[in-house]
Amino acid sequence: MTTTQPLILDIKGNSLDDGPGIRTVIFFKGCPLNCVWCHNPESKKSIVELSFDGSKCIACNTCLETCQPGCLSRTNLYFIDRKTCTLCMACTKTCPSGALSQVGNTMKIEDIVEVVLKDKPFFKTSGGGVTLSGGEPTFNMEYSSNLMQALKAEGIHILVETCGLFNLRKFRELIYPYADIIYFDIKIMDPTLHKQYCGLSNEVILSNFCELNRDYQQGGIQVLPRTPLIPGITDTIENLSALVEFYRTQGVTKADLLSYNPLWHEKNTRIGIKNPLSAIDKMTQFADRKQEQECHRILAEAGIERC
Repeated sequence: MTTTQPLILDIKGNSLDDGPGIRTVIFFKGCPLNCVWCHNPESKKSIVELSFDGSKCIACNTCLETCQPGCLSRTNLYFIDRKTCTLCMACTKTCPSGALSQVGNTMKIEDIVEVVLKDKPFFKTSGGGVTLSGGEPTFNMEYSSNLMQALKAEGIHILVETCGLFNLRKFRELIYPYADIIYFDIKIMDPTLHKQYCGLSNEVILSNFCELNRDYQQGGIQVLPRTPLIPGITDTIENLSALVEFYRTQGVTKADLLSYNPLWHEKNTRIGIKNPLSAIDKMTQFADRKQEQECHRILAEAGIERC
């Protein structure tokens, strides 16, 4: 099987929020959706990017002297002139504080497995494993499949987090046989609003969920639907009511709602993005607990358990 090597954003161990037990999360770069609130905006594009974290900058000016095209200046919005930057990454090699860094690197599958195996004792004692996240791990199914097979050979539990937008036939062939659990995002039920806030309609996403959920009900692997609670977008009565009705028709009895946090705004500035949602006060604050409790109540009254 020939594979195109995708970019790996990061590998983070000791995670307690991405599946059962202690987990190591592999973040892929690249996603077919473009959610305006994306909590990992640096994972959207499938290409290498340059990040500038102003909080780490010590103003030594080494990078200014290194950058031959002259793309760096303290007068630039977010420091980098991204229209003229060639992504040569020379500045990242000379930056002593790590304020400038490359976002996305290629990694051989055997190198990823080597990193993961260091955490295997924690998997065994906690019932954990590896979570493929992103970005979108199904964006390059051949590579992800080969990685999953290599992890399975080591006896490692695998969870796949997906936005749900993929070719179902290829997913069944390349991903499904090696997954133990699927976390499946269902964000917005209205197709027009989904396109407005996520870039594309949700038709394929909902169809894929229905098929995989049917497999689960017939003895297949668990598919857990999840909805991030985004203020005024996904946490509305209209969206949650439509979500409950959809779950009812599909026989879903367990689902998850993900708490909102505003830390993604700072991530946007690091990669040179000015997000319009940053001007909305409630988008820059942590989740409103009362609103979050109300969202959980709506699902609970419909008989849908929290996971």
